[in-house]
Order: sequence, then structure tokens, then C-alpha cells
Amino acid sequence: MTSETHAGVGDSVANHVESYLPDERNDTALLLARTRAEEFGCAPLGALAGAALCFLATSLRARAVVEIGTGTGVSGLYLLRGMAPEGVLTSIDIEPEYHRVARKTFVEAGFPPGRTRLIMGRALDVLPRLTSGGYDLLFVDAARTEYPGYYELGVDLLRPGGVLAFHGVLPPRADPSRRDPGALAARELARALREDDRLVPCLLPVGGGLLVAAVRA
Repeated sequence: MTSETHAGVGDSVANHVESYLPDERNDTALLLARTRAEEFGCAPLGALAGAALCFLATSLRARAVVEIGTGTGVSGLYLLRGMAPEGVLTSIDIEPEYHRVARKTFVEAGFPPGRTRLIMGRALDVLPRLTSGGYDLLFVDAARTEYPGYYELGVDLLRPGGVLAFHGVLPPRADPSRRDPGALAARELARALREDDRLVPCLLPVGGGLLVAAVRA
């Protein structure tokens, strides 16, 4: 099982929570995706945040999910495993090599090509072309400086009861006052979601922080 940086969570609590999750050491598809992420130098989603994503997709009975930041397919596996059997994951990334590797990851895990739609391009350009109100869940794990822009576009994409989920919104425990552009954008996003009457937000202390918000019916 891959360990995570738990912002705001004591190590003993984090270790106890991780020990509760299914052991991923025999999950060949997930381990291969993580190994590929290391080879490409990208940070894959950890086990706790992944479990939370799978839970959300299952609870929503998600049939249509948008992911921003395909990577090597780690987060996509968690989403697909929680989605309805006929569900389709739309994943957006600017790196064609990530799509090539992620496609291989999904096939190795047993998901047919029809379960995924991989779109290459800037998410801020792609999102406006997707169907308004047609999605159950939007998951974002990308450049935090663009998170506020994804928020406004994302709300429009979701059906009533749909959920926004942004990963990596908390600063490291070592420097909670960090003021780099990414950290400032994450704070702006958190404030916007909290003040938006259309949403019911919650900040989950898993991984680097998972900020979720449900669209009111």
C-alpha cells in the first residue's frame, strides 16, 4: 500500500486508517500504474484518496465521470472500479504519452475501451465542450493554479446531486502558511466553494487534502 502525506492528520491515525483499507500489494494493475507514474516522474494518487474516490463513484452510482489529470491511470482505476458497469470515464490531459500509458493500464485491469474516453488538450478548453448537467462526478488532480477555473466550469457540468472533487488542496504540514501561486489558488477555491449557495462542501483530510462539494438539488 502506498503511503500518503496526511495534512492535518496524526501519523498514528493515518496509519490506522491505511491499515483498514484492502491490501493493494496483490493488485497487479494498480501496482503497474504506480510504477509507471514513478518512471514518468508524476505523483500518483495515494490509497486513502483513491478509496474515497471509489466510495464517491459508488455512492453516486456514477455513469458519467470527468477526470482532469489522467496521469498513468491510477486515479482512473479507482473511479472505474466504483462506477456503474456501463459507466464511462472521460479523462483529460495535455500529455499524449500519459494517455498512451493510461489506456494500457485500463485494458490490463480488464476495462474495455468503451469504458473510457481520453481527450488530449487543456481542460479549460475541453470542459466547455462537454454536456452541461450530464455528469455525476468531476475529479481534478492537476495544476492547482487552474483549480478556480475548473470549479466554475465543473458546476455547470454536474447534475443535481453531482460532486466536485479537488485533490491536493492542503499545504504540507511543514509549511501551512505557504503562499506560492498553487497554494493561493487552492485557498481561493476553498473559499469559493464554501460561499457558493449551490454547493454543500466538505474538506476531507486524506492524501494532500480532498475538497469535495455536492450540487444541491
